[in-house]
Amino acid sequence: MSQTIFITGASSGLGKLTAKLFAEKGWTVIATMRNPEKETELSQLPNVHLLQLDVSNANQIADVVVKAEQISQVDVLFNNAGYVLAGALEGISDEQMEQQFNTNVFGTIRLTRAFLPHFRARKVGIILTTTSLGAYIPDPFMSLYAATKSALETWAEGMTYELDRQGIRIKTIIPGFMQTNFVGNAQMSFHEAYEEDWNNVLSAYAHPDASANSDNPADIAEVIYAAATDGKNQIHYFAGHDATTRYKELNLKGIDSILDTRKKLFLGE
Repeated sequence: MSQTIFITGASSGLGKLTAKLFAEKGWTVIATMRNPEKETELSQLPNVHLLQLDVSNANQIADVVVKAEQISQVDVLFNNAGYVLAGALEGISDEQMEQQFNTNVFGTIRLTRAFLPHFRARKVGIILTTTSLGAYIPDPFMSLYAATKSALETWAEGMTYELDRQGIRIKTIIPGFMQTNFVGNAQMSFHEAYEEDWNNVLSAYAHPDASANSDNPADIAEVIYAAATDGKNQIHYFAGHDATTRYKELNLKGIDSILDTRKKLFLGE
């Protein structure tokens, strides 16, 4: 019997590649995005169903879960929707802060809560969530983004107390720097007092070495598939060469040393 995965943020990047991979593996895929009418590739696959969902819109969540369960009993929830808010804190508005947490954190938690009664009734289910190595090693001018991903990491750990006895597993996928339009898709805020450092950071991201050392998101999708199917009672999956290498370095050197090194890399200190 075919299994079913529900994916948020499936319009591009890692979410879209994951949808395609699971579809190729014979799964039923329920792929959600804010504008499904614009999707022309996934819509051509016979075992992929598109639904509209903006995870920051709490009013959409209950309805989309009902629609998904009518299509097929969901076995795996993949919380992937999110975006980067970058810039100096002084230049970021309350509205921008709230939207960052509404999308990256509260949207994920609300959607998970909406699926839990279905998983609990069946005594089975897997919850996967994309976080970031930034939860462990934050980059300059991304403190709020890193905070959202750190929150999701700790949230997943805390949820194991509630879910283990219900037959539900919760796991996080932790990529590092990927070959996606990272800077182009970010929401950026500017403050003149930090202009020199901000420009240095943008230059570092644009440098060819940054792209050369980044991971192929298709490889990260394979880790997601493994997490959904390996049967392991494992919470965190560091995904890709960048994340695994830098996490090992973090454990060896400690966060103070790592932050000092990255300040020199980005800011030239």
